[in-house]
Amino acid sequence: MAETLFTDEAGVARCHWCRASPAYRDYHDTEWGFPVDDDRRLFEKICLEGFQSGLSWLTILNKRENFRRAFARFDAAKVAKFGEADVQRLLADAGIIRHRGKIEAAINNAQRALDLRKECGSLAAYFWNAPQDAAAISKDLKKRGWRFVGPTTVYAFMQAIGLVNDHAEGCSVRGQAQAARKSFRPSAPRGQ
Repeated sequence: MAETLFTDEAGVARCHWCRASPAYRDYHDTEWGFPVDDDRRLFEKICLEGFQSGLSWLTILNKRENFRRAFARFDAAKVAKFGEADVQRLLADAGIIRHRGKIEAAINNAQRALDLRKECGSLAAYFWNAPQDAAAISKDLKKRGWRFVGPTTVYAFMQAIGLVNDHAEGCSVRGQAQAARKSFRPSAPRGQ
């Protein structure tokens, strides 16, 4: 059986995967599994999960500020207007993952995110009202023209935004994430 927990120097039990660095632990303790309804953060998280495909999350986490700078702080309306010059700029940016397909997918997905906002009022309204099934969400997003949103990526996104709580039993943060989810009510759709 794989190890699911580790205990830090202070005796705090956490999910084993966040052991690698203090940045990983901070992400684990304050973000992962906690509900998100802010559209900019949702768009950022789904983009970063797409960039993570085939890589470690720690790689993405360490480059997150660079991604935010490079992708207009994940303002979907701005990213949707990126053109070939922006693609070339991003391909030359050593601070991010320089993968043409993933860069072009993020731009495409910004355009699709704007479409979802028009239809549902917000990304939050779409995701928080979707069935909690990664395969179903992935299939629907792909049907809508999204890219780099396979079931594994979508499930990681669901974990990241608190749609599911996969903190291990015994993890010191599991109960906090459960309590946050229990009291969470997504905001009403707002103008973007």
